[in-house]
Amino acid sequence: MEFAYSFAGLVVGFIVGLTGIGGGALMTPILIVLFGIPPVTAVSTDLLYAAITKCGGTFSYARKKLIEWKVVILLLGGSLPGSLLTLHYLSGLGGLEKVEYLMNLTLGVSLVLTSIAVFLRSRIRDLAMSLQHTAFAQKVRFCRPYITVIMGVALGAMVTLSSVGAGALGTALLILLYPRMSMPTIVGTDLVHAVVLTGVAGAGHYHMGGVDLNLLLFLLIGSLPGVFFGSHLGTRLSPKVMQPIMGSILLAIGLRFVLAG
Repeated sequence: MEFAYSFAGLVVGFIVGLTGIGGGALMTPILIVLFGIPPVTAVSTDLLYAAITKCGGTFSYARKKLIEWKVVILLLGGSLPGSLLTLHYLSGLGGLEKVEYLMNLTLGVSLVLTSIAVFLRSRIRDLAMSLQHTAFAQKVRFCRPYITVIMGVALGAMVTLSSVGAGALGTALLILLYPRMSMPTIVGTDLVHAVVLTGVAGAGHYHMGGVDLNLLLFLLIGSLPGVFFGSHLGTRLSPKVMQPIMGSILLAIGLRFVLAG
């Protein structure tokens, strides 16, 4: 079974390196559906798995000055309280069935929303660029710091419950709010936020006893080389080909969890 976990880590890591998306969105469903891991353990372990695997990428973006730290702080100003409040709610919910039902439902909804964000990423950016000089955009720009914090609260709760949403969904929201930011800067900013958020949420789940450290180790053994090889090959593939494929996979998995709930 340990080999199977590492192989799953290798496959997911390869896909993440290939497309830049799909870490938590693929790993958590695989652990639940294929391996029969309880949702609480799958989500908890995947949060730390995501924090560790994504951490290395932050240094490259920071070195190239592709991180908007003010936006990161605004996001964390909402997402960390949102995560901590969600952890507190889970700890007092009582009954494993209630926790698992809530996690499964949130996982399904998060995957569906993520798939939509993947499908429409280019159109979202075109829409944001076309609206940036309108009167509505001026009003949004005035309220943008507050909207960013509120967006962070929602992401914090969603990621803590499902380990999904910090990547593609966070990126799509940043594109809408900050159309003048370059795409690499948006990705770098979202990546730093995701690493801190998943790290804090994962630590909270660890404190609650949900993390399986052995499972985490075997996933990392496979995923780290997978990310390396996927990144090497990904430069040769068009996002126009990979994004619809990833979006379709995430949508199908998400609907499965929503309908099962």
